[in-house]
Amino acid sequence: MSSKKWLITGGCGFIGTSLIQQLLKNDAHTDIRILDNLSVGSEEDLAEVAEFNKISHPDAPPEGVELLVGDITNAQDCLDASKGIDIIVHLAANTGVGPSVEDPEGDMRANVIGIFNMLEAARTNAVNKFIFASSGAPIGELKNPPIHEELAAHPVSPYGASKLAGEGYCSAYYHSFGINTIALRFGNVYGPRSKHKASVVAKFIKQAINGETCEIYGTGLQTRDFIYILDLVDAIIKSAQVDIGGEVFQIASSKERTVNEIAKIVEQELKHHGTNLKLKYGEARPGDVMRNFSDTTKAKKILGWHAITNINYGINKTIENLIKNLYPK
Repeated sequence: MSSKKWLITGGCGFIGTSLIQQLLKNDAHTDIRILDNLSVGSEEDLAEVAEFNKISHPDAPPEGVELLVGDITNAQDCLDASKGIDIIVHLAANTGVGPSVEDPEGDMRANVIGIFNMLEAARTNAVNKFIFASSGAPIGELKNPPIHEELAAHPVSPYGASKLAGEGYCSAYYHSFGINTIALRFGNVYGPRSKHKASVVAKFIKQAINGETCEIYGTGLQTRDFIYILDLVDAIIKSAQVDIGGEVFQIASSKERTVNEIAKIVEQELKHHGTNLKLKYGEARPGDVMRNFSDTTKAKKILGWHAITNINYGINKTIENLIKNLYPK
């Protein structure tokens, strides 16, 4: 894998910088190009994990770590970024149910046009491996989880619909053009480097550190599957190493936890750092599902992957990192 040239879209974000950090830890000479519009992650975030060169119009494969500032909704940016690349990891996206309900057109442009442009760029530039960051959201409301790959999709939010479209295009580009696409349905990701995240673990920790009251939408009995960032990065890397295409994998912990349960763990771990968690309950959000967790048997069998991180350990590491980043000494 060390000789492969990587393109990571959204590489300045939480998952992207964590992936880059691990790739360079595995081999300091890994060649990586990042395509990012810097709407969430920043050059400073990237600089925390790698020395990099900022480029404008790549005409050769990447050498070392390169940053191309551009947008996945711009087809030419995608074509330029994909030149000389062996593996594309497509992380750039509009994320979350709430933003997709507020702006469904924006969600569609980022998540549907964005992946179409990237797949077309992969086809044009003969990139053989394409890993897509999907979600459990395409499945929608399921009365009796766990989610698995053979279930019919019935998304209940624009976000779920746009991720389902991405999975569909990945399947089509494998069968029509032979690109080895893999869609990874990430659970709720948490961990160090998540200072820009608005999902429940990072949000609760940041609000508690700032002395704010944390709001749980609805009763808090809704369930999610929480996966630690290093487990997720391991799944991405293992996906790049298998010679298969047209596949979808659930990437999560296979454990169902209520939001109330997560809040309790966050509260316990924050106390070790001298911080209290204050909670209030608000209205349920449109598009949210009540139960969501995954069966990861397929990933274990085909990718040789499963999540290993204890959630108390993971949340404590997240707290340590966020305190360090938000209040550096």
